Amino acid sequence: MAASPRAFVLRHTRLRPVPGLEAIRLHLADEALPLWRAVQVETGDPDAALPYWAFAWSGGLAIGRHIRDHPEIVAGRRVLDVGSGSGVCAIAAMLAGATAATGTDIDGFAVAAIGLNARANGRRIGAVHRDMLDDEPPEVDVILAGDCWYEAGLARRVLPWLQRASGRGIDVLVGDPGRRYLPTDDLVTLASYDVRTTTELEDLDHKQARVYAVQPRAGSAEDGGARATTPGRGLGPGPASPPSRPPGC
Repeated sequence: MAASPRAFVLRHTRLRPVPGLEAIRLHLADEALPLWRAVQVETGDPDAALPYWAFAWSGGLAIGRHIRDHPEIVAGRRVLDVGSGSGVCAIAAMLAGATAATGTDIDGFAVAAIGLNARANGRRIGAVHRDMLDDEPPEVDVILAGDCWYEAGLARRVLPWLQRASGRGIDVLVGDPGRRYLPTDDLVTLASYDVRTTTELEDLDHKQARVYAVQPRAGSAEDGGARATTPGRGLGPGPASPPSRPPGC
């Protein structure tokens, strides 16, 4: 890890409004691959993770839009943003009236970016450098999970964890443009948004991303053996029937 992740983030990004969520400003990079190389040099690690924290991704943008349109989802509630990256979902939650929000990420640069972005938006947000999937879901009211379905191993870990949280009465929102590993059979579609990402790593800068509610695992002790069939309390209106799965990235 760099001697000062905060200084690294400031050196390689510019503060700018988020497309479609112009009330939020983030420290964003112009290009992913040069920044990725800079991360590798800074850390001395040729296998360093992509700098997901330096861009606004489609799933997080959709969650942010949904929260803006339905502030009752988070107003007066405690929010956890899993795999937070830039912290955009946590920031959107605080702007919509959440009493507390925490962003978690396994990337130390992301944790630094969350703190910087929270400050740029005049909000206090917790930033935790930790893999939350190794623990039981915490005592919160809402969990937000944007863009968690790009890799098979992560998808296999995150879905059961989110289902356990849902089974304990936590409202769980997922945002994604329909990547390959998105488990649509375990989700209820709430809304769809046209979003513009800020990275060339997405195949299109304009794309459709959906917001979903996670249902408890069928037959689990938490849900009493029956799958819920409607979105959880306060998650916003869902469609009469979920649309077909969008093409993967």
